[in-house]
Amino acid sequence: MAIQSVLIQTIDTVLLEVPAEQRYAVTVIMICNTATANPADDTENLTNFDLHFVKQGNAIGNLNKVIGSMPMTAGETFTFDTEKIIIEGGDRIIVNCDSPTVLSATVSYLEL
Repeated sequence: MAIQSVLIQTIDTVLLEVPAEQRYAVTVIMICNTATANPADDTENLTNFDLHFVKQGNAIGNLNKVIGSMPMTAGETFTFDTEKIIIEGGDRIIVNCDSPTVLSATVSYLEL
């Protein structure tokens, strides 16, 4: 099993890209809002993120968006682990958010 981690930017950020001639089984994706929580205001440091599974040769868009504008409060972690996703050479997992470097993303995967 392998992992890959990134800080999510406001621009499209590649979390994982499968090398040519390979296949990966994605087992879990975790998104964490690393900002410090403010008990007096739980909307402080609130940010939203999008998650896309992009087939090789395709552009990011609504067709491959699997999570759209998911709100994340400071200190919260979102886990995407209900289904296992198989991605092939050239396929990418792309994330973006509305507050740069506040969210971190980690993906765990198996090479098939």
